[in-house]
Amino acid sequence: MSTNGNSASDFAAERAAMVEQQLRQRGISDQRVLEAMSKVPRHEFIAPQHSKIAYADNPVVIGEEQTTSQPYMIAVMLQAAEIKPEDRILEIGAGSGYQTALLAELATKVYAVERHPSLVDSARSVLDRLGYKNVTLVAGDGSLGLPQEAPFDAIIISAATPQIPPALLAQLADRGRLVAPVGDVYQQTLQLARRMNDQILIASLEGCRFVRLIGEQGFME
Repeated sequence: MSTNGNSASDFAAERAAMVEQQLRQRGISDQRVLEAMSKVPRHEFIAPQHSKIAYADNPVVIGEEQTTSQPYMIAVMLQAAEIKPEDRILEIGAGSGYQTALLAELATKVYAVERHPSLVDSARSVLDRLGYKNVTLVAGDGSLGLPQEAPFDAIIISAATPQIPPALLAQLADRGRLVAPVGDVYQQTLQLARRMNDQILIASLEGCRFVRLIGEQGFME
């Protein structure tokens, strides 16, 4: 039993309802994304006092003035990234590790960068406990990515940026996809960038609102 009285079966029911009502009914059709979100226990990545809203249709506070995103927005980003089982992924803004776990379900290897060491430690603890072996978590400036591990088949930026950081575009493999919320501190538009040979093609998806990406190629602190 969890500390708030919910059993694992209760959370399974909440997770199933989240997938059906918040995702499938709102246009998320990538079956692999839906299966991953049906499997990963979001409540494990959230403080016990917030577990009763773990599967609600909104972001949840995780500490360090950060949040884990609304499930629908995570699903939109994962679907747009078109992740394949053989892909190598870079995640910017690992936060609680929830989206990291979803990426680990979808891809062969996930590299995740998070600015706050305390969140890296807590995310690593949960991911290890849940048995995710294909994840490398790093504390650092996410706006600069991980050039030593590039190129990546897909990059997901889970924080608002005034522009897509050039350093991250440079780390995309040919035909790689990058998804990022781009705009000011109050409102952003989710953008999908694709590298096609030597060109970067950018499409706008939908409006969103994320916490800021703090870093050399993001927002100033």
